[in-house]
Amino acid sequence: MTNRKKLTLGLFGFGCVGKGLYDVLNQTTGIQANIKKICVKHKDKLRPIAMEHFTFDKNELLEDNEIDIIIELIDNADDAFEILEKALQKGKAVVTANKKMIAEHLPEILTLQSKYNKPILYEGASCGSIPIIRNLEEYYDNELLDIVEGIYNGTTNYILSKMFNENRTYADVLKDAQKLGFAESDPTLDVEGYDTKSKVVINNFHAFGVISHPNELFNYGIQNISIHDIRFAKEKNLKIRLLASTKKYDKELVCFVMPQFVDKSNPLYFIEDEYNAVMLQGVFTENQLFKGKGAGAFPTASAVLSDISALTYNYSYEFKKHYQNLDFFINQSKKLKVYFRYKEEKSIEAIQMQNIEVSYKSEDYKYVIGEVNLSNLINNKALKNPDVFIGLLSVK
Repeated sequence: MTNRKKLTLGLFGFGCVGKGLYDVLNQTTGIQANIKKICVKHKDKLRPIAMEHFTFDKNELLEDNEIDIIIELIDNADDAFEILEKALQKGKAVVTANKKMIAEHLPEILTLQSKYNKPILYEGASCGSIPIIRNLEEYYDNELLDIVEGIYNGTTNYILSKMFNENRTYADVLKDAQKLGFAESDPTLDVEGYDTKSKVVINNFHAFGVISHPNELFNYGIQNISIHDIRFAKEKNLKIRLLASTKKYDKELVCFVMPQFVDKSNPLYFIEDEYNAVMLQGVFTENQLFKGKGAGAFPTASAVLSDISALTYNYSYEFKKHYQNLDFFINQSKKLKVYFRYKEEKSIEAIQMQNIEVSYKSEDYKYVIGEVNLSNLINNKALKNPDVFIGLLSVK
């Protein structure tokens, strides 16, 4: 049996996930690791454990030679990268769940891990409790993947599920999600698809070896969804899911985040509440589905705990697909068949809708079904209008 070393941890952040990690680490019996100190920002905030566990000086963790691993669980991506870089310089491994930081700094992370020969693990930055990064790195390292897509955000899936199943409004369900700790007081990153987009960048890196920046990809969330859109889905025997999608066409990768109407033939139809799911399609393995909780303290904390466990036997990512030089590139010129609800006709013109198949107008609302080019949606100001909503029906 491999001897697993005992670890001393320094923790940055004691919010939802940080507190969750503290709890699960104290309950597990398989890992010999203890948190020596927790660095937090706000001095006047009430905390559920004694203040002797905390510090407000980051150097108390970074300069401590007894601390082997820095666990970074703060919400500021710039500060998180600074912590990561300094920790590596001090000879410490890093575990982080900051998906925005990882997605925006993949080239630097490759360089830093190579330069300092210390692992950087971030399973908690991908899909909650689903161990997708480790699987892509180890199980699918030589698989020729064609599709990586799914539900990467448990908060939005909870909202969509409750709206559909309980005939409730978006605003009403969002309040519940915030009370349960599934959504932040400012839910923008979740509901507008930015959180999911960062995860697409991360998963693409491990699945296809491609490095991209979140700004290159289209994201549109559920913030404008209404009962009319839910009603349309029900009439067509469909459900709405916020889809993260990457599909390979020869050397091209088409990637986006947007609501999609799915039917019962799609496994995502049955993924409810705060659960995430990742679907993979490969040449050898064909179709596989991973499912697990994606919102709340414990799902992400469990992924962080798994990374800590991996470090007890000196595990590190080898970035295998990246170093295979597969030469994939992002191409956003693909036609999408979409449902588009609108108020003013100029909105249809703004997204350059083509080949309109259905045009519906009533006193309550209007929608069309037709084709748009994905490239016309990126940074399109018309989609910022609260009176519009767009949902994917299929990729042409």
